[in-house]
Amino acid sequence: MFARTRNFHATLALAVAALLVAPVALADPPGHAPAHGWRAKQGYYYSGYTGRQWRDDYGVRDGRCDRDRVGTVLGAVVGGAIGSTVGRGDNRLIAILVGASVGAIVGREIGRDMDRNDRGCLAHGFEMARDGHSVRWEGARPGMYYTMTPRGAFERDGYPCRRYTLEREWDGRRDNSRGSACRVSEGEWRMVDD
Repeated sequence: MFARTRNFHATLALAVAALLVAPVALADPPGHAPAHGWRAKQGYYYSGYTGRQWRDDYGVRDGRCDRDRVGTVLGAVVGGAIGSTVGRGDNRLIAILVGASVGAIVGREIGRDMDRNDRGCLAHGFEMARDGHSVRWEGARPGMYYTMTPRGAFERDGYPCRRYTLEREWDGRRDNSRGSACRVSEGEWRMVDD
């Protein structure tokens, strides 16, 4: 009985000693980790094109746009309230495309198939993507993909603007369009004629 107790205490002592000596692996998440969990608690932000800070990039910095998450955010805010809610204070959730008929400026073939989630990806791409870095996402129709690439900055009437190319792949075809968009207020982008 005494030998069992001594073995138990010896094993317990070794276990405690191993825990005290073992290195503790506490590390920050990698830079590419999404902004939830640790990052959200630490107040981590992504810097946008104009220096504005955003809590989420929706994958744009990694070259993709998470269309489903964009749709969830846009679906939470309805109609005309989108611009006012999304564009103010710390409630900014995602950049949005406002104003012009997308089809008229982007091109009839490409624009007519874009829905609000696609426009959200496009606008957040304007806000977050670096020049020359493409952002890709799957469109509303299965097998349809969009790729937007910012191509340079300029200013119009005091607003920061960006030139871009937009490509749509679908049904074995590729349609391309070039255009420009300006940031007309906090998180709101408007297509403009170049």
